[in-house]
Amino acid sequence: MYSPIQDGIDKSVRSVQFSEAQPPSRLAGLVHCFWELKTVTDLPEDFHYHALPDACVNILFNQVDTHIAGVTALRTKAEVLNLGKSFHYVGIQFYPGVWQGQKEEIIDRYVGTPYLENLPLIQTSKKIAELDFNRKLPILAELVEWFLKEKLITVNFVTEKILTQLDKIHTVTDMARLTELSPRQLQRTLNRMIGLSPHDLLKVLRVQQSFKQHYLELYADQSHYIHSFRKVTGYTPTKYTAKFDV
Repeated sequence: MYSPIQDGIDKSVRSVQFSEAQPPSRLAGLVHCFWELKTVTDLPEDFHYHALPDACVNILFNQVDTHIAGVTALRTKAEVLNLGKSFHYVGIQFYPGVWQGQKEEIIDRYVGTPYLENLPLIQTSKKIAELDFNRKLPILAELVEWFLKEKLITVNFVTEKILTQLDKIHTVTDMARLTELSPRQLQRTLNRMIGLSPHDLLKVLRVQQSFKQHYLELYADQSHYIHSFRKVTGYTPTKYTAKFDV
C-alpha cells in the first residue's frame, strides 16, 4: 500500500521530534498513520517545516492552543510552514480519496486560526492535550470511528486501486485502464474525490515513490526526474536529501 514519506525536517535542528503510529487494523484501509510533531525544548530560532504534497488529507490539532485545528491537504507543491520556536501538533493522516467531508473546508496552507466549523475537533483536541502520544491514540481512533459513522470517510475503491498498484502505472492512460474508467471519467472522479487531476496525482505520487525507488523506474531520464522533483519539492534531489531527514 502507498506509504508517503515524512515531511522535511532540517537535519541541523535537533530539538524537534516526529512520532508516527499505525492505526488499529480495523482502520488500516482508511488511515495511513497518527502522527505527532513537537519541540523537545524551545528553539533559538523559528522552525520552518517543509511540508510535501502527498494527496492525503490530515486532521490537525494544535496542542498548545487547542482552539486551533483544521482539515489540511496540499496540492502539487511543497509549502514551507513557519511553526515558531515552540510547538506541539498531533494529526490523523487519511489515505488519498478517503475524506468525504466538505472540500471547501480543507486548508492548503499554514493553520494558525481557531477552528470555527462543525466537526468535533476542538473537543477532541482538549481531551487529548494533556496525554502523551500513546494515550492520545485510542481517542484519535474514536474520532475516526465517528467520521466513519457520519460518512465523512470511506474506503475509496478508485484511489485504492491506484495506490495498491502504483508499479503498474506509468501514464494517465495506465491509470484509467487500471480503474476501468475512461480518461474523462477519471478526470471528473479524481477532481471530485481529491481535488487533483490524474496528471497532477501521478506527478505527486511519482515524487513520493522516488524516495524509495530508483528514479529510472519512474521517469524517462535523470533530467525529467530532477525537473519533476524540483517542481514539487522546491529542491533538486541531491539538495533535498542533504538538507532534510528522509
